[in-house]
Amino acid sequence: MPASPSDLFAYLDDLEIAHSTVEHAATFTVEEGRHLKASMPGGHSKNLFMKDKDGTIVLISAWADSQLKLNQLHKLIGNRRLSFASAELMVECLGVEPGSVTAFALMNDKDQRVRFIADAALMGFDKVNFHPLVNTATTAIAREDLRRFVEATGHSLTVVDFSTL
Repeated sequence: MPASPSDLFAYLDDLEIAHSTVEHAATFTVEEGRHLKASMPGGHSKNLFMKDKDGTIVLISAWADSQLKLNQLHKLIGNRRLSFASAELMVECLGVEPGSVTAFALMNDKDQRVRFIADAALMGFDKVNFHPLVNTATTAIAREDLRRFVEATGHSLTVVDFSTL
């Protein structure tokens, strides 16, 4: 069974990662969440769950304002051409529904099937903001704590500068 927000918060506490969460109406897009930026400092993320033709699964966490050239991403990260993965695969691998995909969902990827890529622009912020497994809240943690979290889940964090595309 996938982790719940309370499971996530307990995991962050176990890792001694400070976190703060703001509950809000459900947001499904970056635009719907723009109002949060004023009240929550730090880098806000947009998260893309993708797959290449070889079956490699990739979760990309980018700064909300980064312009991503989806038809060029694969060249920068060393994959074959990427396309959006299905909602079913997202639930299977990350335990979250579309609209709620987040770096925090890596805790549900027990088999480490997902490759995690973070945008250099997002990692330039001291605090980073993600949905806590549901899109009705946003949780902030320190950038370096994101690294610790990702490593604790058994994943690697690869930082890529998407602005070079």
